[in-house]
Amino acid sequence: MDSIIYKVIKINGDYAIMITDTGIENTVAMALLPMELQEGDTVLWENFEYSIIDS
Repeated sequence: MDSIIYKVIKINGDYAIMITDTGIENTVAMALLPMELQEGDTVLWENFEYSIIDS
């Protein structure tokens, strides 16, 4: 399974708006993301889990 790296561009209430390097935008429920997530964080999606990575 492929992994995808996102940059969090905006947190809008219960959702985070994220974008890949190639410009694909994705909106994800905050309940699926790490609690400490903030705008500007880099997120790795792998094995159906999201984790914050150092950029």
